[in-house]
Amino acid sequence: MSYQPLPSPAHGDHESTFASPRSSTESLRALEYSDGLQAIRPGRSRGYSISSVATFDFQNNLLPLSLTTELDDEKEVVGERTIGLFHAIALVVSLQIGSGIFSSPGVVFANVGSVGASMIVWLLSGILAWTGASSFAELGAMIPLNGGAQAYLAYAYNPVVSFMFSWTAIAVLKPGGNAIIALIFGEYMNRLFYGQTRPDSPPDAIPIWATKLTATVAVALVSLVCLINPKSGTGAALGFTLMKILALFAISIMGIVQLARGKASPSLLTDIFEGTSPNPSSWAIAAYSGLWAFDGWDQTNYVAGEMKHAERNLPRAIHISMFTVIILFLWANVSYFIVLDKVTVGRTNTIALDFGSVLFGRVGGIVFSIMVALSCFGALNGSFFTSARLIYVAGKEGHLPSLFGKLHRTRKTPVNAMILQAILTCGFILVGGGFRSLINFYSVAGWSFYGLTVMGLIVLRVKEPHLERPYKTWIITPLTFCAVALFLLSMPVIAAPLEALAAVGFILLGLPVYFITQRPNERIQEASSVLSRMKNMVASCLSCFSRGQSKERVRTATNTTEERVEMIERR
Repeated sequence: MSYQPLPSPAHGDHESTFASPRSSTESLRALEYSDGLQAIRPGRSRGYSISSVATFDFQNNLLPLSLTTELDDEKEVVGERTIGLFHAIALVVSLQIGSGIFSSPGVVFANVGSVGASMIVWLLSGILAWTGASSFAELGAMIPLNGGAQAYLAYAYNPVVSFMFSWTAIAVLKPGGNAIIALIFGEYMNRLFYGQTRPDSPPDAIPIWATKLTATVAVALVSLVCLINPKSGTGAALGFTLMKILALFAISIMGIVQLARGKASPSLLTDIFEGTSPNPSSWAIAAYSGLWAFDGWDQTNYVAGEMKHAERNLPRAIHISMFTVIILFLWANVSYFIVLDKVTVGRTNTIALDFGSVLFGRVGGIVFSIMVALSCFGALNGSFFTSARLIYVAGKEGHLPSLFGKLHRTRKTPVNAMILQAILTCGFILVGGGFRSLINFYSVAGWSFYGLTVMGLIVLRVKEPHLERPYKTWIITPLTFCAVALFLLSMPVIAAPLEALAAVGFILLGLPVYFITQRPNERIQEASSVLSRMKNMVASCLSCFSRGQSKERVRTATNTTEERVEMIERR
């Protein structure tokens, strides 16, 4: 998974491969690359140099997933590269540490059936995310265009494939991910209050309707906050990030302390592989939950545009950060099993609360529950407004009805887009079947395009071997990723057929949307081109006809003059 730096014949300087960054923090999630690639000409030219990328315009027929378009249409502010290696590692780590590590361990264990198998799933999930991050880094350096996977799919395959990914992201991945975060928030809040009245109740005793109701209320509150003050989440983002990282470190350290005191639970005192499931479908479902915790690896190369010496620091940042996250997640899972018994781990989606309750009683459960719930609420707040912005820009560009591309007159917030985002998110919450079902649904939809994107790297290695690659990962990296992705996509058809069919249905629904929103524009352009050619043909014919008439008049006049001369001579 190491990179081999290649010379840059087009630019000479490696740093010119990356763009001048924006000053806002949102540019960390948007691909902003070199100034020389900003003036992209329409049409696709398949050459064997960086010019084939420079002449490729993937944005004409796609839903806009980049957040570089401001709501107030302000011009982009260009700043200096300010992110060093240590800062980049911290950013990449914080992108991946989220609500997953506080909710997924129970799902992983419940599917594979043993402690040892659970740890293997977490390790393999981390390695798979590592290979994906390495592959995306090569794609990002090779195709320095704004849009991430959207641009990679368009260049490697066809704009239709890229549009399908964009549609899936806006209609499924964004609201589906928000629904999962809201459900985690709902479970922690319900366990917090439900446990005060029934402290001896099992982790899964809370009615599913109560969790969904709390999650729906959270979505409504977040929507209201974003509508009233769209910048409310920016100031608290750092605090929420520090809170979840602090909670993870606290769990990891307390587990080791408990082990050193000789108070480990029976989970680690027996055969750790006892009860391991032989069903490969169960392992695939478990891997989905583990990969949900690592979610964010596909955004690791987004920091490249603001990094100092990106050609050297980017691969270092990816490898060090991925290794760090894997160690932290494995360490946290060991701590969970040190403190909790296997039955409790397998039944809970709020494992941090149970961890705190066993160590410190009700107070510990309350503290950990509040920390995780607040970090989930903060993540939901930040993600919710950016997701609504994507709907707003899609409506403004004509990919969705123009109703969603309008701002509130006074507050200048995308009210209609926010309402649609809330409806989609609540729909996934109410119909999705709960946290574990939504994880499967979300993962099938997301990994379909993750696999296609990384396979595009292999396709470009064959079709365009001489395309400039500032970073080049080992070929085994994308091959491994694609093979595992194919396994992950095939197994849920047996283990979770409803979620898999629903995900495929949502993806295929993008095809009629593409032909409805894009084909009319293409037909108008084709009709205009045909009319223009016909007009030129008619003009040419008229010109020829008029020139012919002029020549005929000249001939007639000449003949008449000659006849008159002959008559005069005869006289």
